[in-house]
Amino acid sequence: MRIFHRTLVASAIALCAVPAVHAQELIVGFTRDADTLDPANHRNRETETIIRNIYDGILTRSSDMQIHPEIAESYTQVSPTVYDFTIRSGITFHDGSSLTIEDVKFTLDRIVQEGGMGNGQSSPRASLMGPVESVEILDDTTIRISLSEPWPLLPAMLPHQQIVSRAHVDAVGSDGMATQPMGSGPFRLADWRRGDSVVLERFDDYYGGATGIPEAGPACVERVIFQVIPESASRVAALLSGDVHIINELPPHSMNQVNNSPNAQVMAVNGTRSFFLAMNNQGEIFDDVLVRQAVAHAIDRDLIIDRILGGTATTIDGILSPDAFGKNHDLPSYAYDPDRSRELLAQAGYPDGISITLDTEGALRDTAEAIASLLTNAGITTRVQVGEGTLLTQKWRTQGGAKEGDMYLSSWGNSTLDPFDIFVPTHRTDDRGNSAGYANPELDALLDEAGVELDRDRRAALYQQAEALVNADVPYIYLWVPQDLYGVSTRISNWSPSPDSRINLHRACLN
Repeated sequence: MRIFHRTLVASAIALCAVPAVHAQELIVGFTRDADTLDPANHRNRETETIIRNIYDGILTRSSDMQIHPEIAESYTQVSPTVYDFTIRSGITFHDGSSLTIEDVKFTLDRIVQEGGMGNGQSSPRASLMGPVESVEILDDTTIRISLSEPWPLLPAMLPHQQIVSRAHVDAVGSDGMATQPMGSGPFRLADWRRGDSVVLERFDDYYGGATGIPEAGPACVERVIFQVIPESASRVAALLSGDVHIINELPPHSMNQVNNSPNAQVMAVNGTRSFFLAMNNQGEIFDDVLVRQAVAHAIDRDLIIDRILGGTATTIDGILSPDAFGKNHDLPSYAYDPDRSRELLAQAGYPDGISITLDTEGALRDTAEAIASLLTNAGITTRVQVGEGTLLTQKWRTQGGAKEGDMYLSSWGNSTLDPFDIFVPTHRTDDRGNSAGYANPELDALLDEAGVELDRDRRAALYQQAEALVNADVPYIYLWVPQDLYGVSTRISNWSPSPDSRINLHRACLN
């Protein structure tokens, strides 16, 4: 089963006018707790989901992936390297103080400047701001962002940066920001029980958020609780019992159970995370393209999608999602053919096959075991080794440093659906997400050129050329992009999931 389009699939919950506000709690059964509540000090989608309901950004993204002004009233691209943003008046932080142009500049400087967070600490989100060179106040309502080179991705990346109060940061410090958030978003922190829940209460003076989202004004529900429920079966049980109203990461095997219940349904949206096998191109085995091609022919991706993912994914033959800008839709596919795998291994000097270890995280164990079985059947004897995520990242994403493993089952998110923030980190020589250790100067040149190209057609053509190049080199085995699955109570209205995985509850209602 292959489903891939921009519209939501499964049962879509109809939008409704926001009813009169009652004392209601909307509870989200969530896979993990926040790492921090400081918008500048994390690189985690789940953390951003919680933060996003406390803070607003200069721009935002709606569930159809369109960019809209939020704290900004409008913006203009003055030149290839200069953007001006006009900030709304009348926005207040949760303590009642006014949001000013100085707060906007302070927030961006805190992210992009080296040591900008204080005590010599730099924001881990700095790379999300690309070649931002300076942030300048032009007048009481206008901020100018200047780039060191053209970067058409800037508007798409700004929804990932939330505006903080300079006075509040000065008062509590960066350490205090981790647990004492104070934003201008629809909810403010009421209580954070580490490992258990994040409790938010409605901010009645909320200005309303993005102009692209209707019914501006305070949130519909009085309280939002992100209840931490890591175990999938427990999240599903909580949804079906009515104890929670939305759950993320619904397992595909639970879809029928949810859809057949009287009080919940499945909502699905095309995801933005590409899954792949990174082969150690620096090692003695996978430095040979014939061996890499042998692996590609050994994996029946459709079988795994059907049996393990419940048909809720689509295959990919390059790193980009089929929905991404600049996707090459004419890439050759490495068809499942274990006999061809053995032939290629023999040509590479391995007539008796090879033995390797496949690293992965615990959440992907079942998928890794299925892949290992298919590889073993094709003469690539594979042992699965499960490790902790942080340690695997340190082992595989070495930014040019030596790699010790053979193969790594992992993924990379692309919330903007722009190639820049997935293609560059995973494929450019020595970049931060290049877990294959792949190095190709021709590809680097294409990615560099595309990154500053302002003509959309020319830029798309460059990325299509880049995907064709790596499809031939096959440094990774490109697997699939899954749909994001949510279980949603039939009491919820005015909410739909977003491909960027964030759960924005600004307008969500509980009937």
